[in-house]
Amino acid sequence: MMFLSRQLTWSVIISLCTLFISPVLQAQDSLYNNLPREWSLQDCFDYAMKANIQLNSLRLSRLSSEQDLLLSKAARQPNLNATFSQNLNGGKSINALGTGGATVVDYQIYSSGNYSASSNVTLFQGGYLNYDIKQKNLSYQVAGLNIAQQVNDLTVLITQAYLNILLARENIVYLKDVVATSESQVKQAQDQYNVGSIALVALVQLQAQLANDRYLLTTGQTQYRQYKLTLKQILQLPSSYDFNIVEPDTLITNTHLKALQEVQDSAMAIRPEIKSGELGIEIAELDLAKAKTGYLPTLTAGASVGASASGGNKSYTYFKQLDNNFYQQIGLTLSVPIFTRRVVRTNVEKAKINIDQSKLLLQDTKTTLNQTIEQAYINVLNAQAQYDAAVEQLKYAEEGYRIGGEQLKIGATNLVNFLQQKNLYIQALQSYIQAKYNTALNMRIYDFYMGIPVKL
Repeated sequence: MMFLSRQLTWSVIISLCTLFISPVLQAQDSLYNNLPREWSLQDCFDYAMKANIQLNSLRLSRLSSEQDLLLSKAARQPNLNATFSQNLNGGKSINALGTGGATVVDYQIYSSGNYSASSNVTLFQGGYLNYDIKQKNLSYQVAGLNIAQQVNDLTVLITQAYLNILLARENIVYLKDVVATSESQVKQAQDQYNVGSIALVALVQLQAQLANDRYLLTTGQTQYRQYKLTLKQILQLPSSYDFNIVEPDTLITNTHLKALQEVQDSAMAIRPEIKSGELGIEIAELDLAKAKTGYLPTLTAGASVGASASGGNKSYTYFKQLDNNFYQQIGLTLSVPIFTRRVVRTNVEKAKINIDQSKLLLQDTKTTLNQTIEQAYINVLNAQAQYDAAVEQLKYAEEGYRIGGEQLKIGATNLVNFLQQKNLYIQALQSYIQAKYNTALNMRIYDFYMGIPVKL
């Protein structure tokens, strides 16, 4: 009975857990079901723009910068503070003289209150508030440029991962064909060996070649899975989610290469990291202007009203006391810095140093970008040359492999020569596939620096 009771108890617990967990799992499944099973390159871009954590974090930083801008603008407006103080007081007091001239002391409890409102506004601060507004506005723009730079980085990473998957998938197709051909050759050799047409060593050599081809196929399939994992990690997709990518109709469409100087000039004008560096100098210059306001006086205007009353005053009513004690005040305050123990001067000098640092940072960014574009230009030239050579190499290697296979059938060549031709064909095939996708990737990256969107 106790065992049965425990079984029932666990059944209830499991049922309750299922009841609470099922909606969560269903919501999670619905999220996964909303994801496409086949992704184009544009699908990858669109998803990353919405779901990438680093990108969304930068968007939140931009919202924070916007709040800083609104706060700096509000600093020019007057403030308003109200103070209400209500107290309960107790104490002894002399009311009258008793019989025989004795003093009568009473203990009294009464309330008292103070009520006031005040407002201040800065009339002049050496232009500090205006400089601060301009600076916060520039910081807000920089936050937007940081988002654009992250988008550019994601675009390059996604394009590279996407093309790597296409490369690995095409490589698998060709390797499967090679394995199928090897299996056919081994079967044919086995039949010939069975009837005594060929020696055992020839059959073993073909079987070894088949094993090597299968190894290459397994390696290619492993590489394909690794490339898919890389793209999944970039897109930050769930681990349990599986997907395929869409193969484009054409891969290499633009063979016209823009001049290096033209691309570099265009990048200097449109790339967000350059614009961010230029704004960084302006921000540093505004820091200097703000620091110099520390030498200037500050003029503020203030006003206040208030009233007080005490229940212990028997001469007037509470509201009469408020009327009698009502006061108003308005005035100007001029604060003139005379000796600041080098605080202002230090701030000014450090601001000048920051300007020089910002200029160096911009120069370094420009230099790095120019070098990166030049390297991309060289990569495209090399990739195009390798692709042209790979096409030519594959044509002759494929023809040599075909001729070798025909000669082997009729006994016009030996097995060693045929296997050499086959290995040359496999190497040429892999070089061709690698060169084709390498050219496509480098061309798109190079064009992307000029502002041309990445498309397949």
